[in-house]
Amino acid sequence: MRLCVLLCAVVGLCAAPGSVSGADRSCGDLRQFYTGKGFTLEGVPLTEISGHPRLCPWKGACTSALLCPDFFLCRLSAAYFTELHGQSERSLQEVLSPLGPLYSQNARLFAELYGDLRQYYRGSALNLDENLSEFWSQLLERTFKASVPVNLSEDYLECVAKQQETLRPFGEIPRDMKTKVIRAFVTARSFVQGLLVSSEVIKKVSQVSLAEECTKALMKLVYCPHCRGLASVQPCSNYCSNVMKGCLANQADLDPVWQELIDTMIQVASSFSTEPSLDVVLSSIPIRIYEAVHYLQENMDTFTAKVYQTCGSPGEPGTGSPNAHEQKKKSGSLTAFEYKPSPTAGLRLEIQVSDLSSKLRDMRQYWVQLPVALCSKLAAESNSQDNCWNGMTKARYLPGVMGDGLANQINNPEVDLDITKPIMKIRQQIMELKIMSNRLKDALEGNDVDFQDASEDISGSGSGMCLSGQCARSRPGLYAYAPETKPVGGAATPGIGVPLLLLPFTVLLLQR
Repeated sequence: MRLCVLLCAVVGLCAAPGSVSGADRSCGDLRQFYTGKGFTLEGVPLTEISGHPRLCPWKGACTSALLCPDFFLCRLSAAYFTELHGQSERSLQEVLSPLGPLYSQNARLFAELYGDLRQYYRGSALNLDENLSEFWSQLLERTFKASVPVNLSEDYLECVAKQQETLRPFGEIPRDMKTKVIRAFVTARSFVQGLLVSSEVIKKVSQVSLAEECTKALMKLVYCPHCRGLASVQPCSNYCSNVMKGCLANQADLDPVWQELIDTMIQVASSFSTEPSLDVVLSSIPIRIYEAVHYLQENMDTFTAKVYQTCGSPGEPGTGSPNAHEQKKKSGSLTAFEYKPSPTAGLRLEIQVSDLSSKLRDMRQYWVQLPVALCSKLAAESNSQDNCWNGMTKARYLPGVMGDGLANQINNPEVDLDITKPIMKIRQQIMELKIMSNRLKDALEGNDVDFQDASEDISGSGSGMCLSGQCARSRPGLYAYAPETKPVGGAATPGIGVPLLLLPFTVLLLQR
C-alpha cells in the first residue's frame, strides 16, 4: 500500500463517530461509519467476529478485512509563461510590421527565436548564448541583403555576418539584450526546475510502498478502536507520534538536503527583485529588436562602406528584390523612441514569487513535521492523555517518543524497523535534491545550468506531470507546465488557479 493513500485514510478516519460503550455488541456503529465515509458494506459483518490475529488481537471485532477507499490527487494548471511568451510574440508582429517584406519574409526567423526561448525555459539543452548570436547574425544578413539591390552570394553574406562583433551594426542592443535574456532565463528556469524536482521527489516518495510492519501499526492506530467499540476515543498523542515517526523514518532523512534546497530556491527567488525579471525581459524583446533594426537602417550607409572595405564589392547590380529600394525607403521612415517598461511589468511575477517564497519557508521542515501535522489531526488533546487509545485499550500511553529519522527508530515500540536497510528509492531522491541544490547555486552565480530536456514530454499549455500512480513513465520528465485543474473521480479537492511558478509542487504547499 502506498504512503499517500494510507496517510489520507488516517486523516479521514480521525473524526469517525461511534459509541464508546462495550455493551453494544452489534456492528451497527461501524457499518454507519463506513457508509458515512462512502465505503461499501461488503465484507462488514452484522455482528462481532474474531479480530485480526496481529492487527486487532482480541476476541470480538467488527472488522473482517481492511477496506480502503480510492483517493485521488487534484491536478493544477499554469499558463503564465505561455501568456507572457504569446504576448511578446504578438507584440513583435505589431512593432515590426511597418518593415513590410523585411518582417514578413523573415517571420520564420523571429518565430525560431521565440521557439528557442520556449524550449530553453522548458529545460532544453540548447546553448542560449549561441542561439541569440546566431539570431542577430541572420537578422544582419537579411537586413543588409534587403538594402542592397544586387544578388549576394552565401559567402558574401557570411562575410557580412562576421562583421557584427567589430562593426556593431545594431549598436550595443544585441549584447545588452543577450545579457539580460540569459540572466533572466537562467534564474527563472532554474527556479522552476527546482520546483519541479521538488515535486518529482514528493511524488516518488509518496509512491514508496509502506513496510508491512508500518501498515499493521497504522491499522492498529486507526481501525482497531472501531473494532473495540471505542470509535470516538482518539489515539494518545505519543502513541500516534511513535507510529508516524516509525512509518516516516526514511522520509525524515530527506530533511537536511530538503532544507538546503528550499533555502537555495529562496535565494534564487530573491534575485528576481534585483535582476530584470522574466516579465520585463520578455515584454522588452520586440522593442529591442525594433530599435536594433532602426539603428542599422539609420547607419546603413556607413556600415555598407565598411563592409565593402572588408568583404569587397558585392558585384554588379543584378536582379535583386524589385522592392529593395522601396523597402529601404519605408524602413527609413521609421522613428525611434526610448523604451520604457510598463510600471506593472515584473510586478505580477514578483508578487507570485514572493507568495511562493513565503510558502517555501513554511515547507522547510516538511518531512520532519509530517508526523506532527498528522497527529495534530488524529491524536487526542493533551488534557485527554489518560483517556485515549494506547493501542490496546483506553488508557495512558507510557513509552517515550522516538526521534526523527531512521537511525532513531532502533527502539520504536510500535514499528519494528531494520535501521540498517534504508529505502533505496528515498536515498536516490536525497541525491537528486543535492544535485538540484548545486545547480541552483550555479545559477545564482549566473552560470548556465544543464537540465534534462523535457521538450518531448511537453505538448504545450495544459501539459504536465501526472501526480497519480497511473501515469508511469520509463523516464520521468521535467515540466514547465502543470495539468489542468479539475477534480478527479469526484474527489472533494478545491481547485486552485496557479500561475507560472505554482507547479505541481503547490499541491503540497497550498494544502498546509
